[in-house]
Amino acid sequence: MADKTDSKKSEDTPKAVSRRNFIKGVITSGVAVSSASYLFRASSLLQDQQLTAGIGERLITLNVNGQQRRVDVMKQETLASTLRYKLGLTGTKLGCDRAECGSCTVLIDDIPYYSCSVLTHTVRGRKVMTIEGLASANGTLHPVQQGVIDEQGFQCAFCMPGFIMTTVGYLKTNPNPTRQELAQGISGNLCRCQDYDKILTALMRGAENLRRANLG
Repeated sequence: MADKTDSKKSEDTPKAVSRRNFIKGVITSGVAVSSASYLFRASSLLQDQQLTAGIGERLITLNVNGQQRRVDVMKQETLASTLRYKLGLTGTKLGCDRAECGSCTVLIDDIPYYSCSVLTHTVRGRKVMTIEGLASANGTLHPVQQGVIDEQGFQCAFCMPGFIMTTVGYLKTNPNPTRQELAQGISGNLCRCQDYDKILTALMRGAENLRRANLG
């Protein structure tokens, strides 16, 4: 009888810890289940660049997460594909692959974009930031990432990187949003699990963390 009790305890105890570690793994390394307001889906400037940039050249240099990365890119290759399949940055998720769900959101010069609708050639000379680049060099998480861990704000976590990147970009323009303002700011991102209230709570916690970090 005692053995059964001990076994049950050993099964129940690590649930919260393992979930917390899972979420932390998703927002730092991009490991996850494989499966409109502020968000810029594709500005007219970016579309103009797509028509003219990189018609012939394939081996290009990209500034990704503060590093210069040389990569062989096809002329119609999307940034999402390049990040995931050539640079190994799998935190950028491919969901709808047609600029609707926001799971592939990255920052380009601090502005959120759906990377599935951006041609890689068009971001030469610009700064690309993915979920893997948010943490500091010593491993300290970005305040928004930490807020998500504190509140355990997602279920399957597939959409989490996109929400975080959109929030980080939005907070650069509005560092102290109301709950309604932040909801509008991230409205270009969709969640399959539809637990939006919990997601918003976590991201509001992240915004609070960021304000405290900036004051400190």
